[in-house]
Amino acid sequence: MTTQHRPHPPVVLGPNLPETFYRASGRLARFRGVDLPPRPEDWVGSATPRFGQAPSGLSVLPDGRLLADAIAAEPADWLGPARADAGLLVKLLDAGQRLPVHVHPARPFTQSHLASPYGKTEAWIVLDAAPDAFVHLGFRRDVSAGELARWVQAQDVGALLAATNRIPVAAGDSLLCPAGAPHAIGPDLLLVELQEPTDFSVLLEWEGFDLGPRDATLGLPFELAMQCVDRRAYSTERLAALRGTATSLLPAEAAEFFAAERVAGGQVVTGFAVLVVTDGSGRLTGEWGELALSAGTTLVIPFAAGGCRLSGAVSAVNCRPA
Repeated sequence: MTTQHRPHPPVVLGPNLPETFYRASGRLARFRGVDLPPRPEDWVGSATPRFGQAPSGLSVLPDGRLLADAIAAEPADWLGPARADAGLLVKLLDAGQRLPVHVHPARPFTQSHLASPYGKTEAWIVLDAAPDAFVHLGFRRDVSAGELARWVQAQDVGALLAATNRIPVAAGDSLLCPAGAPHAIGPDLLLVELQEPTDFSVLLEWEGFDLGPRDATLGLPFELAMQCVDRRAYSTERLAALRGTATSLLPAEAAEFFAAERVAGGQVVTGFAVLVVTDGSGRLTGEWGELALSAGTTLVIPFAAGGCRLSGAVSAVNCRPA
């Protein structure tokens, strides 16, 4: 007798709000459409814990299991036969203040010094923004190792910020932030943030954030941690190449790390994926049944869900690993 395949349905996820050190703006609660604690990050479909603070950051399924445990128990159903791990971390990030200038290390550094195959390249998809919203990304000029060390040790934040590119952003914009690039997300922004599945950050700024030097370097010696910083200039042409376009939400450089696309009613999505519904309402249907969707809904789509069709006046960001 042949055993009939049973599709694995997508799973709607509630908010997952680990504590962190900066303020929220309230945009996340409005987007979700529910009352939430005033925390600025919602880790969506996360099989990645906060650095040194597991299980904080890990998503919990409606049945009480950790998503990471469910994936480990049924990896082929969740991820498909070709994947060893989720390979992706998605967040909703609600900045109520400018974040500190910081850097995420790239894969060669993490493989050598942090025992991880993943670095932390990330991408920002702006959902909501104040009229004067901005981000800082990359140095405007080449910066020497000695100059950077002096700024960080003295906490000369003015010099740090002046040396970076300040980039205006608005709802609908998208931007890739390569690992190694110094950056700071400005205030009054709500983002979908795709990342490699780590929580590695080296802080170049900590004063005023209830943080200190011990929080800054991932437990590494200061001189070693500073080696993960890309001190090269990010030219106007380089910054332009990191932006999404009218035809592609993320630039080609992102494909090594993750993928994201805007999807709407009439389109089909397949797993493994994290879906963030950004506008409207509608339904998601497949062999497994159907789900109602509305703006603010987040869900994880297992590989075994098969093709899932969106219908109605609904749009979403579909986030997938590389």
